[in-house]
Amino acid sequence: MTTVRTPPPPRLPVRDRAADPAGGVSPMLSRLAAERATGVLMRERGTLYLADGDVVHAESPATPGLEALFAARGVLDAEVWREAVAAAGARREVGRFLVDSGRIAEGALELCHLGSLYDAAYFVLGPSSTPTRFRYGAAHWLGPVRPVPVAALERETVRRRELLHRIWPDPATDTAPLMRSRLAAGPPVPLRQEAVLGRVDGVRTAADVSLALGRPAFHTLVELRRLAAAGLVTAAPPAEPPSVPRVLTQSSTDPDVALLRRLRDALEAL
Repeated sequence: MTTVRTPPPPRLPVRDRAADPAGGVSPMLSRLAAERATGVLMRERGTLYLADGDVVHAESPATPGLEALFAARGVLDAEVWREAVAAAGARREVGRFLVDSGRIAEGALELCHLGSLYDAAYFVLGPSSTPTRFRYGAAHWLGPVRPVPVAALERETVRRRELLHRIWPDPATDTAPLMRSRLAAGPPVPLRQEAVLGRVDGVRTAADVSLALGRPAFHTLVELRRLAAAGLVTAAPPAEPPSVPRVLTQSSTDPDVALLRRLRDALEAL
């Protein structure tokens, strides 16, 4: 009898964890880049807008918007921003309108926009517990400013995760309400960290602190993890659930419950 040996079947494709050690970067995004798609990618913590496979804009509720960064840097005030959106938003050319009308230099627009894009994309590409969706053809009203290749965006996202882990490995300070530690006297901190520490009140989260300061959210995470590593900031403990009142049941043997039941029966007999 002749034995025929067949080659083993090919291995199933496995996502390369070495290229993405922290996990959470969207496989769908890489596929959309490969097909040079245009539209909006919607994830749990925000959205990415693509044009011909590159990322042209990013938004996340965890980060200040581009207009907030403009205002904090004194580049544009809120009234000028609203005027630009009203004049060119329908044409999806707000960025071009701001430059052509002399409201902002092109280099300043590109610098602020790239900072805002990378800041929001870090949160959008974080681990998600909801399905990722993509709507083809959608475009943002800002218009293209400086497209970013998906591969570059993913590399920067992973680099930022690794940086935060090196500073302080506990991510609790990224999302929880923050409180100061009970140290009698902590070490002196730089002015940049002092401004962050001044907004920590037991209620604000890192996103709230970023909005209050008008700073990129990732920069705030860095400062908060440094403060946590120094023992100056910690995540506030979760609120205790409300106590559950005891229920009067017929089978209860609690003396207080038995007394209340006798009083109830006496009142009903009147």
